[in-house]
Amino acid sequence: MTTWRDTLTELKEELAEARAERIRRDAEEDAELQRQRVVLSELAESLDISDLLTEMNRTLLDGGGAIETILSWETEDEDADMLPYDAEEESDVIALILTWVEGGEREIAVDVGVTEDGTYVQVNGVEIRPEREALEVALVEAFREELDL
Repeated sequence: MTTWRDTLTELKEELAEARAERIRRDAEEDAELQRQRVVLSELAESLDISDLLTEMNRTLLDGGGAIETILSWETEDEDADMLPYDAEEESDVIALILTWVEGGEREIAVDVGVTEDGTYVQVNGVEIRPEREALEVALVEAFREELDL
């Protein structure tokens, strides 16, 4: 018959193993999140999203627009509802947004995100191929749609 102390000692060992396993899993999950964030950042950079939006702002809006970059993992909880589209989900998103006022507030949002199915690129909620040519076409189309051209 085991004594109370023996039971607690066994439970303490079991607890130590469970805690060590939880710490290991958490470390693995953190490493995977960091890897995904690097992949997203590299994809956004390779597509030159910021440069394309800057060029649109300069050429089409005479510099009158504003460009904002939002990294979902750096936003405060109260800012989460300002993220575009499906960013409220648990996935990471980089959002680059060109806003301007012309007959009302206008915006073009490019989201680079990751889901269980892999990475994606969206322009105003429409998924596109993660290629520069596709992005250029989608940005022009989004601009036309924003102004009903």
